[in-house]
Amino acid sequence: MTSNAEDMESPQKTAAEQQTPLFKDTSWHNTRDSIQNHKLSVGGFVLVHAGAGYHSESKAKEYKHVCKRACQQAVEQLKSGALAVEAVAAALVELEDSPFTNAGTGSNLNLSGEIECDASVMDGKSLQYGAVGAISGIKNPIMVANRLLSEAQKGKLSAGRIPPCFLVGRGAHEWAVGHGVPPCLSEKMATKFSLSAYKRNKRKMELAEKMDAGRNQTKKRRQSSGNENGSGILDTVGAIVVDMQGNVAAAVSSGGLAMKHPGRVGQAAHYGCGCWAENACNMNPYATAVSTSGCGEHLIRTMLARECSAAMQSKDAHQALLEAMQNKFISSPFLASEDRVLGGVIVLRCCRCVEPQPSSNIQGALVEFHWSHTTESMCIGYMSAQDSKAKTHISRLPPGTVPGQSLAIEGGVCRLMSMAE
Repeated sequence: MTSNAEDMESPQKTAAEQQTPLFKDTSWHNTRDSIQNHKLSVGGFVLVHAGAGYHSESKAKEYKHVCKRACQQAVEQLKSGALAVEAVAAALVELEDSPFTNAGTGSNLNLSGEIECDASVMDGKSLQYGAVGAISGIKNPIMVANRLLSEAQKGKLSAGRIPPCFLVGRGAHEWAVGHGVPPCLSEKMATKFSLSAYKRNKRKMELAEKMDAGRNQTKKRRQSSGNENGSGILDTVGAIVVDMQGNVAAAVSSGGLAMKHPGRVGQAAHYGCGCWAENACNMNPYATAVSTSGCGEHLIRTMLARECSAAMQSKDAHQALLEAMQNKFISSPFLASEDRVLGGVIVLRCCRCVEPQPSSNIQGALVEFHWSHTTESMCIGYMSAQDSKAKTHISRLPPGTVPGQSLAIEGGVCRLMSMAE
């Protein structure tokens, strides 16, 4: 769910509406040149995001560093033989633990001054999904979502009961503790920044309530600067992974909107809205994975994660994502009443390939990955298990374009190689 990206204030809307695609081919090195006579492992690939919202230049190093660490955690899991769903959860734990992200530690506080988090994970192999919404007192909500998924994979409960895949509030907390997830005092999850942001936003609300209701209040909010809170304008975090067997997984986690109503559940917990993962099958030639960020209500009403996953089955992935973001999100009839549509996605698709040279025994996977956003910026990181370090980038809308009405899109290709038996 969004943090301050959809905060108390937002940039003034201009008259111009412009779609601004931006594509950069950041191709990974082709590992075929380094293949020796011994067997190599495909290893895997991870792409993470630290939110679609606003990322200040002064904190750029911190944003990139947490993305780098998340990639490294996932790659370490992949190198040890872990499946995609385990690796994606490891990346999310790292992102949740950072005080710079709006997930886990440092999450936004709600109207009551409490932290309630949403998270979900999807396994492309089993197509199982686990999610928690408005959960308090758990340091890493993704651990609960992942545990829900793994428990569901075990089959029915006693007396033929169907295991839950989505729990909220107190019930989610009790289930988590009962299944070995350690509790954490909510006060310990708040940071100096999240507390100061809460106090600042509370003052804004008190002032707004003293003003006349109606257009004057709405106009003032829209004309205020959305960047007043600087580095705090962050969003949902997420990750998508391909493992050495070609399985995909996706995950997302969020502290939700600043000053949200207690009990509010954002897109990070909703099926088909926060994340999506689906292995290749007879009907789908590509394995696909998606993780979203932005205004949760916008992402829920458009089911953007699932829409982008379906688009990735097209021949031209870049063009397909561009059209999906424009037609299924910015211009969606479900969001016709919105003047600014805020969101971002990271997507990948993967297919098996056989290299004709230098040996027909060399096999691997071709991973095409992209990110796109309508917010001012989006912080991402990506890494192959064959690389020594992660690459990070803060993508920004081109100067002069309007957040919520324009979009940026970038991406690259990663070729993962292995020696067949």
